[in-house]
Amino acid sequence: MTPTPSLHALLLLSDSALPLGSFAFSSGLESFLAHTKPQHPTSHARQHAFDAFLAHSLANVASTALPYVLAAFHDPCLLVELDNDFDASTPCTVARRASIAQGRALLALWERALCPPSPAAASQPAAAARELTRFAQSAKSAAAVGISGLQQPNTHFPPLFGAVCRALALTADDTAYIFLLNHAKALLSAAVRASVMGPYQAQALLASDTLQRRVNACAERERGRGVADAAVTAPVIDLWMGRHELLYSRIFNS
Repeated sequence: MTPTPSLHALLLLSDSALPLGSFAFSSGLESFLAHTKPQHPTSHARQHAFDAFLAHSLANVASTALPYVLAAFHDPCLLVELDNDFDASTPCTVARRASIAQGRALLALWERALCPPSPAAASQPAAAARELTRFAQSAKSAAAVGISGLQQPNTHFPPLFGAVCRALALTADDTAYIFLLNHAKALLSAAVRASVMGPYQAQALLASDTLQRRVNACAERERGRGVADAAVTAPVIDLWMGRHELLYSRIFNS
């Protein structure tokens, strides 16, 4: 059976092989493990600690980034403003750098693989596609002439993700679910490489009802919440992310 365009886009964006560079970031997990190592001397203790970290990290990403994802989804014309606002509301330098790196990767992916050649002019996905193309051109122009000539967009990941999902004709519910699921997948991938668990355990957790309930609960809690209501729910995660660069040795960029 040939999948519908929306289903095809959903499967594409939920693919762990999507080249966004997520594998390079641990979202504070590596720093958390290093700073709390004496408290978790056994494998079972590390897995229990990771489970708590995953729950708090999902809730934190949902409360801080998901409002920007959905705002860009509902009104892609605000992409530049949302990108700037998200930059101003991200005080952690490490988190900011990771968001920009993944946003640039997503924007490049949009231009090279996802952008339709001739979208229908009247459709809402087509309007989002035009805004994304305009945003990408603005970023290129600013980079070419320098910051003194034009204000260069930050290219943060959350608002760009929302606009891309709108351009691919996904629903708001699917957009929220995929965004949070991809965050969970990135954390599980980081946990495997950090020797917290094996790949089979990670896949079992990824497919579990527990994770699905967590993702759905986080998405439901943020439904209808605007960017003005975005707030950090786990401040200590930002502290762990910020201290990542102070680690003696590390395998992730954040």
